[in-house]
Formats: sequence, structure tokens, C-alpha cells
Amino acid sequence: MPVKGSGNDCCSTASTGWLAALSNRCVFIETYGCRYNFGDTAKLVEILKNNGSTIVGSADVADAVIINTCTVVGPTERRMLRQLSRYRDHELYVTGCMPEVQREAIFSVCTPTLIPPEKIREEYRKVMTVDDGEPGIVQISQGCLGHCTYCLTRLARGSLKSFSKEEILLQVQNFVRSGIPEIQLTAQDVSAWGRDCGRTFPELLVAINKIPGRFMVRVGMMNPTTVNDCLDDLVDAFSYDRIFKFVHIPFQSGSDAVLTRMGRQYTVAECEKIVAAFRKRYPDITIATDMIVGFPKETKTDFSMSCDLIDRVRPNKVNITRYSCRPFTPVSSEKDFPDSVKKDRSRILNSRAELLYGLLNRPLLGTVVPFIVTEIIREGSVMARAANYTGIVLNENLPAGYKGRAILVKDRKYFFIGKRVC
Repeated sequence: MPVKGSGNDCCSTASTGWLAALSNRCVFIETYGCRYNFGDTAKLVEILKNNGSTIVGSADVADAVIINTCTVVGPTERRMLRQLSRYRDHELYVTGCMPEVQREAIFSVCTPTLIPPEKIREEYRKVMTVDDGEPGIVQISQGCLGHCTYCLTRLARGSLKSFSKEEILLQVQNFVRSGIPEIQLTAQDVSAWGRDCGRTFPELLVAINKIPGRFMVRVGMMNPTTVNDCLDDLVDAFSYDRIFKFVHIPFQSGSDAVLTRMGRQYTVAECEKIVAAFRKRYPDITIATDMIVGFPKETKTDFSMSCDLIDRVRPNKVNITRYSCRPFTPVSSEKDFPDSVKKDRSRILNSRAELLYGLLNRPLLGTVVPFIVTEIIREGSVMARAANYTGIVLNENLPAGYKGRAILVKDRKYFFIGKRVC
């Protein structure tokens, strides 16, 4: 199990002193990992601003540096340690997943103050302000109900803790009042929300839909196991116009044998049932998924089944990860494949996915679709989203929240270049 109390123990400082130490200072923050981590950073920024601090864009002009860490795979962990070592001569603070499960590794390269993520949330409840410059990230819960045998994040974030509906709705309202056009609901497993307190995620979507204002909602990653428990109600909840027709369902493998060893608690058939239910109701819905290649004991047949699953389901986006052994996990002692095997399988699956993108995108060229501008990329360029969350880059100056129609003129594989027609 993770060692949470080893190394240079500074829990009391982390719990009580970090905010006072950072108040009225110039602070530089680096953030890594998932949208959830970026949500923690957004809260941290508001806390610091409300305590007189200034967020700066470089460590060279900062009084203190904060690193919000990720440790989901080995290469990311190694990058974290390089960055921590790089900033070890600064006044350094560390938050995110690593302090919870890899404290010894952190203190092997630097001697920072640790900021527990739960302390960020506690302090944020006193502030509840939001920034108006990015999509609004709303964390709806922390932790999960899963037992994945390869995952270190579940050890870092713990069991499911759903945040109250009232707190979530208040944060959404604050983003809407500030003019944010896109609300991103995020968690380790979004569809698990409420299962620890007798409520359901579709119920939360219904409540969010009742908030007045001009905004759209992007639902984050939902695990098949918890989707299955509320599938019909969830499909119904997606009917609201302000819910992007976009679902992120991680399959992870096309082999039931591999899924069992992964501890995923669902079958391939159940994944396909979920996709079929959403597509029956919303034929143009965007399906995103995650796949792991090179999991211990994954045979060539298992891998072929993953390729076949992608061919059958035809997702619009496939995030491919090479299995990475993580410490303290049940399969950490299993024999790992050579990197060459994992790289080959990753390349093969990625090629299959990219071929699929071309087939799915080609019929859309030349069509006209409604959009909403969700992000200013830079001067003269914005990111807009269609109703199914298809990305459309428009090379003109438009304000966030602008709604119009655009013709899709160029396929860039992961998004389109569009030209506004109204």
C-alpha cells in the first residue's frame, strides 16, 4: 500500500500554514494530468487571488512555485520528479495525486510543503469566486467505487465522495453569471455521483438544466459499470439542448478476460449496449473512449479483440495508453511486456483509430452546423463546438458564447476548420 506518512512529514504545515505562507506573494503554478487536476488549480488560483496573491507566468519572477502533480503512468511520474528537482531551489509547494501515494519519491528530489487537495476544497468553500477566461470546470465528486488492479489514482483519491448538489449548482451558477459558455463536469467517475448518498447523476443533470442562462454542459468520463446502473435515465437526461451530445466511456479492452484481470467489473457487451442506447436516441452523438494496450498477459488474440471492438463501435476519439506498472497496485508484481511490444500495439491501434476518424469525418465536410464559441485560442482564432462537441476552429475574432452557423471546410482529424456563414 502507499506510504502516506513517510519522508519529511509536513502534514501540519500543509494543513494550516500553506495559505498564510502564500498570501500576498507572486506565485507560479504548473498543472499536470486530468481535467480534475486543472479544476483543483482553478480553485487554488481563486483562493490565492482572494488572499492578495498574484499569479505569474514564470518561476523566474515568482516568490513561490506550486506543482499540481499527476502520477497516472510511469512516464508522467518521471516527468513530475524532473520538474520537482528543477524547482527544488525555489520555495516549493506540491499538491495533486503524488503527495497522497508517493511522498517518499517527492522527498527524494526536493523538500517542499505539501498541500492536500481536500484543503484546497475547504478553503475554496470560503471563496466561491470564478475566473471568466476558460471553460468552467465543476468537480462533482472525488474518488471512485472501482477496484481497478492497475490504477494508482484510486489510491490517491480514495473512495467515492459526492459533493452536495447545492454546492455544485452554486458553482455552475457562478460560472454562468460570469459569462462562461461551457461548463465541464468532472470527476474520477462522473456517473458515480450520488451513489454514496442516495442520489443519481441523471438527477443532477436535470437540476443543472434548470439553471437559467446561456451555457452548455460537457459531461466528463463515465465508467461503464456506473452508467449501466442508470442507463435509461441517463440517456433521457441527455435530451436537454444544453447538454452536449458527447459521452466519454472508457472501454479499456475488447477482451472480457483482460477486463476481468483489470478489475473493471463490466463486459465488452455491456460497453456496446451503452453506445447503442445513446446512438439510438442521438444518432450524431460523439463517442470517446480509452484503451490500454500491453496489459499483463494480454495475448495477441486479446489485442485483436480490442482492435475489432474499435472497428465495430466506431468511436469518434480513442485515447490509447500503453500499460504502465504503478507501485502499490495489485498487478504491480506481474511480468510486464517489453516496451517494443506495447509500442507496436499502440501504433497498430492508433492507425486503426485514425483511419476511422477519416471515414467518420469525410461525410461532414461541406455541411453547415450550428456552433457556440467556447474558447479564445488566440487573437483572430477561436474554438467553437457543435451540438455533439465536434471542435470547429474559426479564424476570426468572436466572443466566447457567440452562437452561429459554420460550414466545415477542412478536416484536421481531431477537429475541423470552419467558415462562419451567420
